[in-house]
Amino acid sequence: MKITLKDGSVKEYEHSMSVIDIAKDLSEGLARVATSGRVNGELVDLRTVVDSDSEVEILTFDNEEGKGAFFHTTSHIMAQASQENSIRRQKLAIGPSIENGFYYDLDRETPFVAEDLEKIEKEMKKIVKEDLEITRFTKPRDEAIAYFKEKDEPYKVELIEDLPEDAEISFYQQGEFVDLCAGPHLMTTKPVKAIKLTSLAGAYWRGNEKNKMLTRIYGISYPKKAQLDEYLTMLEE
Repeated sequence: MKITLKDGSVKEYEHSMSVIDIAKDLSEGLARVATSGRVNGELVDLRTVVDSDSEVEILTFDNEEGKGAFFHTTSHIMAQASQENSIRRQKLAIGPSIENGFYYDLDRETPFVAEDLEKIEKEMKKIVKEDLEITRFTKPRDEAIAYFKEKDEPYKVELIEDLPEDAEISFYQQGEFVDLCAGPHLMTTKPVKAIKLTSLAGAYWRGNEKNKMLTRIYGISYPKKAQLDEYLTMLEE
């Protein structure tokens, strides 16, 4: 198959290749900083397999969509950290990337306080240091619903039930933590070198004031500490 890169150059491969393997073939350095890809104009996960002539672009943190995959991965790291034994259990809602970072909505009987953010942040740094592999898998609709009912995650159940009947239901796992997610995500937790949880807010489930009020934790992350320091200095100024 012929792979046309962003600069117009063409690479030929005898067999199908994942986006991350194409990145590795181009440069080990590029593969290390890759966060996601674009295949024929569509944003894809690094694990996506390309099996025919295609236009492929490897995205990094320097690209807005690439940055989104980095932030989205950090939201999962935060959700995993919030579930660790040192921090009280809560139910998970949603955790997307946003323009400046990410957030995750959580449902806990006891309100979060600033000290909780410090504990979660500390746990997040441990997860990053563990360099956990992030894997993607799918489940049939009924199995996906049963899985989250067993885990007492009603918000995830509702999200699945609202998906079209023919939708692919994908999950991402790092360590023991599993979350419902369309992706894309990094290959491991290791690249998230600098993290700061910035604020707490209230948020109604699905933005509807008739629904339960959840706690929304906002954060920001970077591949380098110097980038985080620069961002925090800018906020102060």
